[in-house]
Amino acid sequence: MKARMQASLDPLAVTALAVREHAHAPYSKFLVGAALEDSDGRVHTGCNVENATYGLTVCAERVAVFKAISEGVKSRHFRRMAIAADAPSMTPPCGACRQILWEFCGDIEILLVNPGGETETIRMRDLFPRPFDDSFL
Repeated sequence: MKARMQASLDPLAVTALAVREHAHAPYSKFLVGAALEDSDGRVHTGCNVENATYGLTVCAERVAVFKAISEGVKSRHFRRMAIAADAPSMTPPCGACRQILWEFCGDIEILLVNPGGETETIRMRDLFPRPFDDSFL
């Protein structure tokens, strides 16, 4: 679905936009927030947390997934995720996050949102068409 301005923004997108403000991004200044809805309707949030070595930086999407798993949500019991990035264009998850999202969430709906309230919805299978998973092990 192409980017569009919504009169009434999805509550999951609103949550992702809000948690984006908690990001620790002193180096890139690129704030990202993620809101992950589980199958019980609970929302687990994450923001990017940078480190001076960059390689130890953790993306918002992975923070949200890891928090949910650590709070007892079982793998593959997720409905959708909203991702709010600090950019005018719709910003999809990086490759590492796509792998984590596929493994723990499967083919969920991904709602991308920018600070202007524009959104785009895409399925994980379209973002990550040939995932590596346990079927190869």
